[in-house]
Amino acid sequence: MSSPAPRRPNRRKKEPLPLTDDRYLNRELSWLDFNARVLALAEDERVPLLERIKFLAIFASNLDEFFMVRIAGLHRRLQTGLPARGADQLPPRAQLEIIAERSAELMARQSALFADKIRPAIEERGIKILSWSDLDDGEREKLRAYFHDRIFPVLTPLAVDPAHPFPYISGLSLNLAAVVRDPHTGQELFARVKVPNNVPRFVSLANYRFLPIEELIANHLGQLFSGMNVVEHHLFRVTRNADLEIDEERDEDLIEAMERELARRQIGR
Repeated sequence: MSSPAPRRPNRRKKEPLPLTDDRYLNRELSWLDFNARVLALAEDERVPLLERIKFLAIFASNLDEFFMVRIAGLHRRLQTGLPARGADQLPPRAQLEIIAERSAELMARQSALFADKIRPAIEERGIKILSWSDLDDGEREKLRAYFHDRIFPVLTPLAVDPAHPFPYISGLSLNLAAVVRDPHTGQELFARVKVPNNVPRFVSLANYRFLPIEELIANHLGQLFSGMNVVEHHLFRVTRNADLEIDEERDEDLIEAMERELARRQIGR
């Protein structure tokens, strides 16, 4: 007579754990983490110097595109009152606050890396990026002639006053903002000078020494504003909205949609 089969223990199926609200990663913050990894490659001293410089440039280019498209889209949603679109459901305002803090941290790392590591390493290899104060009298004289012949003819300084509205500033263009004062009346005006992109960014000097073109222009602002005193100047750049929104119900013609968007950007954000 066969013995009865052993009875299997009654194993109750475990209930699945409840899904948490933070199970999804935010798309924009994830992208910043990706770009942080690019910056980490630039910080890695095992990577050849030239490759580190390239990674530093890629990081900066990526960040520009991120603000031009992703941040522009978030600002649009915030202004129009649209709800959060991502799976994490983080509101646009909260995303922008976190992104601002994280981006500032990354840009501080980028600046410190170039100033403390990359630039000294370049100089050790005989390549120097100079300022105007580093030049001797002979070099300054040659650069004055270069400025007069090559740079001055393509500069268009624009003053801002009640008779001249604030000029349109193209995206990613390099500019000098200057405050100039009338020595007779004491009136101060704001002026903007666009750094031209049709001349080399660096002026080459002897022995692999280079002067940034904006440094040369800044030290000759007096020639651009004849009869005025230059009080101060600062370098700046604008990253403009490049996000294109198409309404499929309204925009049957893509060309018309593009024309309307480009016209809006003449006074864009």
